[in-house]
Amino acid sequence: MNTKDALGEALKDYHFHLKAEDITVFSDISEEDAIPTNYLFRNFAEMPKIEQKALELCKGRVLDVGGASGSHSLYLQEKGIDVKSIDISEGAVEVMKARGIENVELINFFDMKDEKFDTILLLMNGIGIAETLEELPKFLNQCKDLLNPKGQILLDSSDIEYMFEEEDGSKWVDVNKAYYGEVVYQMQYKNTITDHFNWLFLDFKTLKKEAKELGFKTEKVVKGEHFDFLARLSLE
Repeated sequence: MNTKDALGEALKDYHFHLKAEDITVFSDISEEDAIPTNYLFRNFAEMPKIEQKALELCKGRVLDVGGASGSHSLYLQEKGIDVKSIDISEGAVEVMKARGIENVELINFFDMKDEKFDTILLLMNGIGIAETLEELPKFLNQCKDLLNPKGQILLDSSDIEYMFEEEDGSKWVDVNKAYYGEVVYQMQYKNTITDHFNWLFLDFKTLKKEAKELGFKTEKVVKGEHFDFLARLSLE
């Protein structure tokens, strides 16, 4: 059992006991923040337009990476779409199964093999699992291995450059990082706290450049309200 599964513990509390505290989020670029656990159980009408559009664009067999409570997979499943949801959180997988998602697996995305999908879905900045810009090619190559011909990747991310702006318009830069979108996080729920982990935020220009080098065509499908965007990647 993973004793540091803060996300899973929160999801289980909310689903099985109908109550949960917020999940506290610590990072190396801002003050501590909180994620209301009930937000992770939102339905389609409550989702931001970026997520709604991504779900509408899903086709064929879908891999939902980092399924969490399974809200995206549930919507797709109810639409008759063949969807598989994966997560590294034991609690998340337990909750998704309890909510009726038919195809769920406790597995790391990078450990998947011998399966093919028409759509790889990575929402709530799911591309963050690449961890760093240097590791992005590893992520994209894994997507290549899992995609059917004419398959697609649907992902959202944010350009967080605005977080480094001072009041006078100047910007501060962390010289220890190769790219400003590399963030170190830690999450806590009650007394359960995770290890530190790396998470990547990408600006669209950088995503497009890096993806092109590996043969992907990248298009910006939706521009969000706060420096975020939905991108669709397909093999050229």
